[in-house]
Amino acid sequence: MILRYIYTGELNLTEQLSEDILRLLIASDELLLEELVKFLQEYLIEQRKNWVHENFVFVLNTVCSLTSCKILQDHCFETICFDPELLLASDSFLKLDKDILYDLLERDDLLIQEIVVWDHLIKWGIEQTPGLGSLNCDRNKWNNEDYGALKETLNEFIPLIRFTEISLDDFNYKIKTYKDIIPNQIYEEIERFYYKITKDTLPTIFNISPRIGKLDSKIIKPKLAKIIINWIDKKDSFTLRYKFNLIYRGSIDGISTESFKNKCKGQVESLVLVKVKQINKIFGGYSSIGFNSIGDSLLRVYNGNLRFYHSSDNFVFSFENDEDTQDMKISRVKNHNKAIYDYHTTGFDFGFNSLFMYHDQCLYANNDDFNYESNINTNVIHDIEEIETFIVTKQ
Repeated sequence: MILRYIYTGELNLTEQLSEDILRLLIASDELLLEELVKFLQEYLIEQRKNWVHENFVFVLNTVCSLTSCKILQDHCFETICFDPELLLASDSFLKLDKDILYDLLERDDLLIQEIVVWDHLIKWGIEQTPGLGSLNCDRNKWNNEDYGALKETLNEFIPLIRFTEISLDDFNYKIKTYKDIIPNQIYEEIERFYYKITKDTLPTIFNISPRIGKLDSKIIKPKLAKIIINWIDKKDSFTLRYKFNLIYRGSIDGISTESFKNKCKGQVESLVLVKVKQINKIFGGYSSIGFNSIGDSLLRVYNGNLRFYHSSDNFVFSFENDEDTQDMKISRVKNHNKAIYDYHTTGFDFGFNSLFMYHDQCLYANNDDFNYESNINTNVIHDIEEIETFIVTKQ
């Protein structure tokens, strides 16, 4: 097949088994046939996607050591992160290569409950540990050597578990039973956290953030999303998980007041992100009540026709660029009864000019009425390059 491709430039894969196409991909990689390698990866993803998804372990174990197969690798990882059950429910999950499992558990965009991660990690570890597995899976019959062997198998994986996302009940019934496989320092830290032996602080040894799932943003990266989530939680660190559902993107839906109002309406927790032209600066705002068509229960009317909505949780913010984790600024709502202003020429308006979109493609923040804190005030009118809105859901 490779010779036919080299001499004719043609390759008919219609009648070929998917497993044979994967083998052909390996051979093409060994022969440095870059064009064919790219074609075969795309063919598997587009034409044999179901087979790939049903055989994630076989595919990943086969291609993850091949640097030229990044297209297929990325497809597998992104699909699994969005729907981990595709992998975890597989009969072959326990055969997954340890480096691949490590890479998966290291990711922040793995959309899964942490206790589920723990349960499957334990099952995988038992299967991977000599002397355990199906022949010795009854923990009640284990001795110290068995626990020591499992601890050695999982040693590098334990720090990847976000223990602070696991409930106290699950800690008591599922984590404590495996106390002997957790390094002493880690176990002491998480025990202090769960039983609040010290103040409500996260274990200092955990510098990994909770998983936030996939963030479909062209404006910010996940590490900035984590900062925003911290602001929503009003904490330096957080234990809740969030899902961000994209409902509006200016480059697709049109950057205008009308399109924003049509897409972003209703009393729902919402996040708006705006990238402005000519500079790298990013502005945004979180509203626990939405932006438009909110309803009358939170409505406050002033001077007969000025329509405001009440919220105590709203805030606006700015980042200097999509990498900024040092110079970002946040201004929280001060006048709760004027958190959102509803006006027909603005797409959104936090607090009557604290941060607002108007005249279709302009962004402005001056906070003349001081309804929000005054940390991001600017008298510059910015043109909008891209704008996105997400519905924010606590998991």
